[in-house]
Amino acid sequence: MEKEINRLARNRSTKFSSSAIDAPFHIGLTGSVGAHLVSPRQLHTELFTKLVCVEGIVTKTSLVRPKILRSIHYCPEGRIKYYYKDYVDMLSATDNIAPTSSVIPLTNNEQQTLEFEFGYSKYVNFQTITIQEMPERAPFGQLPRSIDVALSYDLVDRLKPGDRVRVFGVYKPIAPTASSLSGSFRSIVDANNVQLLSGSIDAYNFTASDIGLLRKFSRNPALFDILAGSIAPSIRGLEPVKRALLLQMLGGKEQSLANGIHLRGDINILLVGDPSCGKSQLLRFVLNTVPLAINTTGRGSSGVGLTAAVVKDQETGERRLEAGAMVLADGGVVCIDEFDKMSETDRVAIHEVMEQQTVTIAKAGIHCSLNARCSVLAAANPVYGQYDTSKRPQENVGLPDSLLSRFDLLFIVRDEMDAQVDRSIASHVLQMHRYVRPGRENVPETGQGDAEEEEEHVPDLKEQYVKNFRGSSSSELPVLTTDFFRAYVRFARTRDPILTDDAIKLLVDSYTELRQKADNKTLPVTARMLETLIRLSTAHAKMRLSQKVERKDCEEALRLVEFALFNDAEVIKKKPRKKQTEDKEVVCRRGEKR
Repeated sequence: MEKEINRLARNRSTKFSSSAIDAPFHIGLTGSVGAHLVSPRQLHTELFTKLVCVEGIVTKTSLVRPKILRSIHYCPEGRIKYYYKDYVDMLSATDNIAPTSSVIPLTNNEQQTLEFEFGYSKYVNFQTITIQEMPERAPFGQLPRSIDVALSYDLVDRLKPGDRVRVFGVYKPIAPTASSLSGSFRSIVDANNVQLLSGSIDAYNFTASDIGLLRKFSRNPALFDILAGSIAPSIRGLEPVKRALLLQMLGGKEQSLANGIHLRGDINILLVGDPSCGKSQLLRFVLNTVPLAINTTGRGSSGVGLTAAVVKDQETGERRLEAGAMVLADGGVVCIDEFDKMSETDRVAIHEVMEQQTVTIAKAGIHCSLNARCSVLAAANPVYGQYDTSKRPQENVGLPDSLLSRFDLLFIVRDEMDAQVDRSIASHVLQMHRYVRPGRENVPETGQGDAEEEEEHVPDLKEQYVKNFRGSSSSELPVLTTDFFRAYVRFARTRDPILTDDAIKLLVDSYTELRQKADNKTLPVTARMLETLIRLSTAHAKMRLSQKVERKDCEEALRLVEFALFNDAEVIKKKPRKKQTEDKEVVCRRGEKR
């Protein structure tokens, strides 16, 4: 098809070269490919020489190199002055055209010297990238699969590590070299077209009835309490932390000013406390709930592993840029457990990511800046094993102020000995083991027909139930199912509220009071705290599905900030008491109760 289009172009206009090797027009395929829409894990031998569509994340990119198509040679001694040679590699070979040698000829058949004419020879831009299957689609507990993709012509230099792409191309085998004793073939995708998928992580096909149901649920007066209580319901207490995690999932408003300044909208949270307080379980819930989340640990992560690294290609020997965890989690959440176990050198590497949300690399002749617009949720243990109230938070955590100021909220989770609290936790755990089936966190054994396995497609929200968690004998508010909670968060993230004049005045007054109220026992209140208040207020407005950030949003944000700074439990209002239903079950179907 390309040959015919270029032939017609040469016949209609004389400005196109008559050479058959010049192809000014190229065809890019798009649309549906049926069952050939696969991930790198699903590429098998039955797809060889067939058109496929592969979706994944770009993890490596090579430098753009010229690939020769035709070489021109001049022979000053021979009767024939000019010679040419066409080159066909394994990717360009067809049933009628066999691959040729890539050796540049130095003599002709009469052993006369040939001079290589670089200017008259024909080249094409060539680049190799590696795409990896998306983390949220990879099977749990298995390593993600990757596939190399060959780009040429106008497709080169359009992608960078961290981009989510859809690649259309032909899946081809590469025969081993003659010196290789292995019978295995290397495979590659010869790209025909590439499409960026960035920004579509939160894509969710909501119907009109689904949107109506979500908006009706958003008018619940106990909305904040219900959503926060649905986060890790197997953990008793920690209401302020759960509220903060909810706002982190929703996120603030990202802004890029005309002067090049970038204001992040992602919220960073650090949990510090005694062991066995449920910090890791909270991280696991966020990891399994948000659309894109990558989990790592402080001991098992390095600075370049979190940001980006320049590695050497084993085949070509050239330098390639490889994306780290934070670049791959662009638009999502990075969960870092055992944050205090990271070395000082590795922690310095994430300073730029947590504020500017970019990764700048200037190594081995490669200089670039990658996007890493992700939220950071970290958990750490105190330096002395247990939190010492007589020391400042910086001394307990063992992290520098430059890093702590990049966290919007720092929560101190303490294991205090209180008979009433211990009895409540013990009763909660025992009731959970009694009523909840194995593998289910918030669906009781006596539940109805929503206890089926979760599917990859968008669920019908009309059939989703909002159940009361039978694991707590004193629970008064319903607990949302995971499907409904995930759908509500995704829909709320699409909101774009703006600040009102009343909210701006309250934020200014609150920031001034916090600066005056701060003491040596708290973290320093800097100008970043004002941006934290703005992000939390915007996230709370998103939760209400509102188009405006009002005064009540700022008040809730201020309560969380004061609790994180001063550990003042009085500023967190208690949950309103509700009359329990007889069967402890509420069905969220068109607002009716059952």
